[in-house]
Amino acid sequence: MPNANLQGLVDFLSIKEEYLTENKLLNITKVSQLAREYDVELLKFLQSNEEIKKQFFVDVAGGVAIFKLDNFLFFINNREFLLDSFTAFKNKIGLATDKDNYLANNGDVVLNWAYKDCILEGGQTKEDQKRGEVFFNEILAPNQINRLLDDKVFVNFKRYDKNGEHEVKELNKNDNLIIKGNNLVVLHSLEKRFAGMVKLIYIDPPYNTGNDGFKYNDNFNHSTWLTFMKNRLEVARELLSDDGSIYVNIDYNECHYLKVLMDEVFCRDNFIREIAVKTGTSLGFKTTANNWIRSHDTILFFSKSQNYFFEKQYKPYEVDYKARARKDDDGRLWVDQSLGNVHDKDLQELIEKGIAYQTSTGNYRKKQYLDEMKGELLSDFWNDINPINSQSKENTRDITGQKPEELIKRIILASSNENDIVLDFHLGSGTTAAVAHKMNRQYIGIEQMDYIETVSIERMKKVINGEDNGISKSVNWQGGGEFVYCELANDAENFRNEVRNANAKELTSLLEKAKKSSFLSYRVDRDKFNGFENLTEQEQRDLLCSLVDANTLYINYSDIENTDYEISETDKKLNKQFYGK
Repeated sequence: MPNANLQGLVDFLSIKEEYLTENKLLNITKVSQLAREYDVELLKFLQSNEEIKKQFFVDVAGGVAIFKLDNFLFFINNREFLLDSFTAFKNKIGLATDKDNYLANNGDVVLNWAYKDCILEGGQTKEDQKRGEVFFNEILAPNQINRLLDDKVFVNFKRYDKNGEHEVKELNKNDNLIIKGNNLVVLHSLEKRFAGMVKLIYIDPPYNTGNDGFKYNDNFNHSTWLTFMKNRLEVARELLSDDGSIYVNIDYNECHYLKVLMDEVFCRDNFIREIAVKTGTSLGFKTTANNWIRSHDTILFFSKSQNYFFEKQYKPYEVDYKARARKDDDGRLWVDQSLGNVHDKDLQELIEKGIAYQTSTGNYRKKQYLDEMKGELLSDFWNDINPINSQSKENTRDITGQKPEELIKRIILASSNENDIVLDFHLGSGTTAAVAHKMNRQYIGIEQMDYIETVSIERMKKVINGEDNGISKSVNWQGGGEFVYCELANDAENFRNEVRNANAKELTSLLEKAKKSSFLSYRVDRDKFNGFENLTEQEQRDLLCSLVDANTLYINYSDIENTDYEISETDKKLNKQFYGK
């Protein structure tokens, strides 16, 4: 409370003997119970102190005071709570769940961290890295969160097919989409159209390692990374169909924290499997480590519900069965297999069908015909897929950590059917989109980095033209198909370009434009505008650009008719089709 702390409230309540224990300590449990019952004596007592009344009561018309029960309970039960903080957790682990249920009174196992109750925009461009990350608290900044996550305007639509790039005249419900922009913002815009429709999500997010291989911010601190992931996983869950699944590729740095986080978001009962994926061999510099040599990453596999779609997958047997196969009278090849435990009745039936037979030692075995053998049933240890290396034909320019197409193919086969929607909101080099395209799945890829145009799009153009890399031969890929590219309308980027190109006289008018723009948020210190005309031309440019660097937001769909944003009539039409309005 203003100018007061927890001890002050404790001292005040301790005046009343009935609120104390036998040891003369404040009985928090009793006070909490009386508060929940709206005990008249307690409420009168609290209102007798003006500071406490200001904090825990709201005056309405007619002199009526409304008791803010949740605030009161949260305060007296949590020694770390500060009302003027963006977070109710103050860099502590394990104080409360996200529903304000205290761990001492809760049977759930939860993962708590600083800023868990916040929304992190989490931009990944070079401009984004110039500013400190801002945590929007759900209580203190609801308007900012609503604006950040509201439907956004998409522009620069292009359709690509074998004949090249074309203007987009109509959007179809089955269009493949590749979208440039902040993935949290895009996911919330997609939710309006695709909620409950995505069959499979695969992502390879930042590992929080400090190794900036993807040339974006892969060096969050621990709490920031968890908030970044939580925000995106929550909306991803809403996009999944009831029988849908999500696979998250991660390494040891955050794997175990991510598992507990996903238990919360998707429900622990919907954790299906942890898959170990070979990442390399124990050669070279790895052998210098004074430790067990790390040679795998992890994929966490969760479903939306227990009704998830899954097809078991097989790999070729490592044994050359044909070399030891025998022939039946009809010429069919078979190999000897263990029969396993069967009932006498079932055994007799297998014998009559010619499948089971008795060996010279009196034991029963079975015939496994080669044309019926699918291969070895896959387990959760995938050591048969070679990782991408610098010499591989699959390797795309300047992207490290790229996943092989065979890996994505296996996941797509197991957890989707043809024409199902596959989503990757950390698209990177475009592997998920490339594999989904070759396997006749509808797909959505999201990437914020500029290389989406020079790497991801260029790769997809090669796919359409019939490239023979990756899984092309195994699925008999001949080329074809199409996809639509678009990007979030970024008012800040347009403004930045105007500042760069403006003459001295135009800078003042750009300041007025900035004051009305979508990217200027409540965080900007308005005092910076005072005396703008007295600054040098370079200082004016620097000030205007600093406004953009601190506020890279996007144009809301609700503002699409605002002439200041100069949205074309074609883009207006396509956005209305996208949102079904």
